[in-house]
Amino acid sequence: MRLTNVAQMHTRPGRLSSYSVVAAPTPGSDPGPDRRVGFGMPQPEPAAQPAQPPAGLPVSFDQNRHVSFGSRPGSWMAVSFQLDGPASLEEIAQAWLEVIHRHGTLRTVFDWREPDGSSHGGADHAAFVGDEASAVSSQDRSAENPSAENSDQRSGGPDTDLLLREVGIRPGTWEQLMAPDAGHQVIGFNADAHPSRQESAREHLSATEVKAALRAHFDSVCDPFGRPSHRLCVIDDGESAAVRDTAGSPQIIIGSDHSHVDAWSLLVLVRDFTAVLADLRAGRPPAAQLPIPEPFSAHTAAWENKPMPPAEIRTRWQEILDAGGGVMPTFPLPLGDISLPVSEKVEVRDVLDTAELDRLEDHAKAAGVRLIAVAVSVMTRLFRELGDQPLRTVFPVHSRDEPRWFDSVGWFITNAVLENDDDDLLASYRAVKEAIRLGSHPMSPIMRPYGGMPAEPGMFAMSWLDHRRLPINVDEALNAQHVSAVVQTDGVMIWFVVNETGLHLRCRYPDTEQARETMHNWLDAVVEGLRAPSIVEG
Repeated sequence: MRLTNVAQMHTRPGRLSSYSVVAAPTPGSDPGPDRRVGFGMPQPEPAAQPAQPPAGLPVSFDQNRHVSFGSRPGSWMAVSFQLDGPASLEEIAQAWLEVIHRHGTLRTVFDWREPDGSSHGGADHAAFVGDEASAVSSQDRSAENPSAENSDQRSGGPDTDLLLREVGIRPGTWEQLMAPDAGHQVIGFNADAHPSRQESAREHLSATEVKAALRAHFDSVCDPFGRPSHRLCVIDDGESAAVRDTAGSPQIIIGSDHSHVDAWSLLVLVRDFTAVLADLRAGRPPAAQLPIPEPFSAHTAAWENKPMPPAEIRTRWQEILDAGGGVMPTFPLPLGDISLPVSEKVEVRDVLDTAELDRLEDHAKAAGVRLIAVAVSVMTRLFRELGDQPLRTVFPVHSRDEPRWFDSVGWFITNAVLENDDDDLLASYRAVKEAIRLGSHPMSPIMRPYGGMPAEPGMFAMSWLDHRRLPINVDEALNAQHVSAVVQTDGVMIWFVVNETGLHLRCRYPDTEQARETMHNWLDAVVEGLRAPSIVEG
């Protein structure tokens, strides 16, 4: 899967449409996907819904941090992929509804909790949540989260002003998106409409206009407090939705606020959507062959119920924060004036092809380490040479610590710090393993004494994702893309991605004159360092 952003992604020109589902007040009113639409399948009986806890669902540490920053553009991430053949808007909508009903987090919404325990979330909140979201007492919250009373034994969750609630999802409507300065128009189609009544929209956008429209749309609707905070968009030829066999293969783009998805989740969404669409076309029960996923809220609850991190882990975190002046690691080379966030600059490098990657992996294996240790070694050496500093970086670690989470959608990430001052490969690998160990414990109790994760401008983070090692992947023929938003930033983030086509990196940094010079030279040196072993050994 290619890592890109919405300004640089690959898109086709054509008609751009967005499907908006309807969030019902409570999950109990949700009958599930309407399978009568277009597929000749009977409507299922509404499933009994479990009573929702009065205090809402548990909020994870990262969700709390992300959503508490409030509504803002660019809080989302997306996945784009090309279908393997024509599909109507009606079929696409039905497949998406089935996917939503598979994954609990796609049926949840955030609100602010009022000081008295009630919640609010915008002008439509009263109609949306009804009387259920009344005041919640501390006793109610203790009953829902027993670990709150035993925080000396269990990790518990973050101290939060947020309320996370499950909602019902009903079929919605399509709208055609125009270039950002042209508005939008509703397409005459909803999930109850017969294909003969669907209108064919005729406004086609160039690829550049498509990207601009997607950015504006997702910035608006994929909001942390959106109801829901996700959308499915389609780029197609604009043919009549009733004439599937005369249209080209649509490009699908699914966007969601980051609080509900991570990079792994994007793969799950693509796999589930394509499998469900194939089932619906074949007249099979949708998703019958897919594993039944656990909701992300169950994972959050499980991590809240973990034992407190051991003393040595809490002590190590204190040492790490003290070494950084009480904050998470910052990039040690000059970035210019980043006292306030500025526009981002993004660079993407294709570092190694498959043959070169094989040679580099052989080099790492001969040294008794994994590939990631080579990257850590290269960065460690560069920071020592260029800034006389050790490598210190925030290091996201996935928290899918049991197979039951592998097929779920959610933000299954915790944070660690990777710290290394020795560019020897074995020493670099030990630093990686220590970071993974730090990231194997809940963050809430570790960061509670600091009032959350302490950060300042210039924060540096490194992500490593090897798609070949994941239990879920998608066909290269789908041309899947992991699409980030375009944002204002005051920090540096580098992603290393390994897949069937080789080793790639993407880096986002502040677009200042100083940062452009620093980062361009540093990235050149990182690429050169990673390529050297594969060339020398080759």
